[in-house]
Amino acid sequence: MSSSTVAGADTPTPSKTQSKRRRSHADLTSRFEAYNRLQGAAVAFGETLPIPEIVAVGGQSDGKSSLLEALLGFRFNVREVEMGTRRPLILQMVHDASALEPRCRFQEEDSEEYGSPVVLSSAIADIIKSRTEALLKKTKTAVSPKPIVMRAEYAHCPNLTIIDTPGFVLKAKKGEPDNTPDEILSMVKSLASPPHRILLFLQQSSVEWCSSLWLDSIREIDPTFRRTVIVVSKFDNRLKEFSDRWEVDRYLSASGYLGDNTHPFFVALPKDRGNVSNDEFRRQISQVDSEVLHHLQEGVKGGFDEEKFKSYIGFGRLRDYLESELQKKYKEAAPATLALLEQRCSELTSELARMDSKIQATSDVSHLRKSAMLHAASISNHVGALIDGAADPSPELWGKTTVEERSRSGIGVWPGVTADVNPPNATLRLYGGAAFERVMHEFRCAAYSIECPSVSREKVANILLAHAGRGGGRGITEAAAEIARAAAKSWLAPLLDTACDRLSFVLGSLFDLALERNCSHDSECGIKGDDMDGYVGFHAALRCAYNRFIGDLAKKCKQLVRHHLDSVTSPYSQVCYFNDFQPCSGPNALSYSKVLELSDTSSASRDVRRDQENIPPEKNAQETTPGKTGETRDVLRESHITIPETPSPDQPGDAAFGVVKKEPGICNDMGPRKRASRMAAQHFARIRGVLVERGVTSTLNSGFLTPCRDRLFVALGLDLFAVNDEKFMDMFVAPGAIDVLESERESLSKRQKILQSCLNEFKNVARAL
Repeated sequence: MSSSTVAGADTPTPSKTQSKRRRSHADLTSRFEAYNRLQGAAVAFGETLPIPEIVAVGGQSDGKSSLLEALLGFRFNVREVEMGTRRPLILQMVHDASALEPRCRFQEEDSEEYGSPVVLSSAIADIIKSRTEALLKKTKTAVSPKPIVMRAEYAHCPNLTIIDTPGFVLKAKKGEPDNTPDEILSMVKSLASPPHRILLFLQQSSVEWCSSLWLDSIREIDPTFRRTVIVVSKFDNRLKEFSDRWEVDRYLSASGYLGDNTHPFFVALPKDRGNVSNDEFRRQISQVDSEVLHHLQEGVKGGFDEEKFKSYIGFGRLRDYLESELQKKYKEAAPATLALLEQRCSELTSELARMDSKIQATSDVSHLRKSAMLHAASISNHVGALIDGAADPSPELWGKTTVEERSRSGIGVWPGVTADVNPPNATLRLYGGAAFERVMHEFRCAAYSIECPSVSREKVANILLAHAGRGGGRGITEAAAEIARAAAKSWLAPLLDTACDRLSFVLGSLFDLALERNCSHDSECGIKGDDMDGYVGFHAALRCAYNRFIGDLAKKCKQLVRHHLDSVTSPYSQVCYFNDFQPCSGPNALSYSKVLELSDTSSASRDVRRDQENIPPEKNAQETTPGKTGETRDVLRESHITIPETPSPDQPGDAAFGVVKKEPGICNDMGPRKRASRMAAQHFARIRGVLVERGVTSTLNSGFLTPCRDRLFVALGLDLFAVNDEKFMDMFVAPGAIDVLESERESLSKRQKILQSCLNEFKNVARAL
């Protein structure tokens, strides 16, 4: 091989150079188009993708609209819209050598499709304004972050995408809310904050850096200006102030305000807003660039530091820099964008599969029944576990103190109880079985706080005189027993109903805890528990069935405890005549005089003593239950007093007949009314003790807790699933639900296809990098 041949091989021919340039331009164009399509899809479907974008920000009169028109290469009166629009405008500029006239199209709202081309450039401003007004009227807001997307294809515009934001203002327009400036600032900060976006900040040259209104706001978003391009607009207004080179260089350097690594661009644009052709508009832009540069070179003594600042002066320099910077960001972001697209496409494919499964399930009754029954069984099991002492979810978050239980249940007080009822562990946050037991303790405290009410003289007289006529020697005892039975029915019945209601509330609260527990357990085990998600009707029916079950238990328990009350207050009951009853002595009775106190209080001993005031004592001849007096052991002796045939309630024994009978240990100067009242209180205490210790406690436990453990799922199943298919499907398929699901599926499918198309396009782009 000759040297000339070798030399020829090493030296690229003009045709090879042109071919390489064309290939490079094609790569840039395909990359730009790929990002434009991805951006359109992101806007249409609400996808959050880190697409490199330029966000133009600045004050309302800082020349932002003129710069956008200059970049587009034609005018469309965007200045008229600037005060009228309160939405971002995404300008997708596409360099198309065949488009000798601008071809502009707007992306349809909530769609990735673009409308028909806009023929007249003057109509663009009207479309932007009308779309803005329509959305703000619909949302009833002054500004909206939802962007308008416009695609402009033109032979004289660069491949560039800019998000134009509403200009900063100090004061709201007439008719706008006073907080409009703050809303605009907040929205612009939100748009400019993502790190993948480049900020294009405009400030007119007449504003000194030290008095800039908006520079501090930009510094809050990008403190070091690492991703901010600063543009000094209307630069020609400043030229006449420069006479020496040092003045120009000092101004162009902006030293002391922007940092050594931040170099602003200095741009001037034509001031003539007359009706000129697009070609004349572009010629004027080039002419202004030339005039500014000529003035700095010739009109200033010594010129300026061209090596340092020339590349930052003029609109042409800014346009080239923005285009190259965006292409560089596109290239850097391509691998990450490709990976993110693959992830989103995979997620959408999974969502589409789940949607298909849900649509299929609406016609597969057996599958729905199976899934619904498994869900109901899981909830029932979790309710049982919570009753048996499960401590998750966190009691600190889900438990309630006694005060909170009273407040949320709407049952703040115990009927007839005037004293404060403070059960043990009242300050602890409990739920489930622990909260149930605490309410039981509270009921006992409330019951033992009630004493037999005082009986009026007339009432005693009526009962006593009626019994006196029946003969026998037990008149006062019988009268006292009748008074005690009436008082027990009147005062203890509301307490029993309140206890059932409070216990019903505790158990009713377990449904939400069971749902939370079910969800967290599925997550921990990696189980997809979303088969029933979205079936609002089923979840509502399940909750209603559970509430009905608890409500039925409360109703039955009220009937059972009322039956116990009726039994112990029956005239045939011998409770009033037994003197050997001791509370807490039955095989099923719990010793509530030694309740485990776990509350952390600063005066524990005092609080325990206070809390134990309403708790019945253990077997101890020296202790008595509240409501019982020390005279209990005298009752039988008092029943041997001979009552006159027609006594007066206030007579001291048989004085009316001149007969005074004295019994050992009996004070004969006490009238029958007082003795009857005292004996009634003793009988009341016996009735209360038998009712609380021997009947109610075991009844409420077996009436509430046992069915929740053993029969909850059966009850839910009978309520929800023992129905025909048509009624069962009403919980899952509401009128029009199938159409809604089909519409959601169509939307998902469309999104998946668009993003899959973008993914394939980016794979081709990645191969060319």
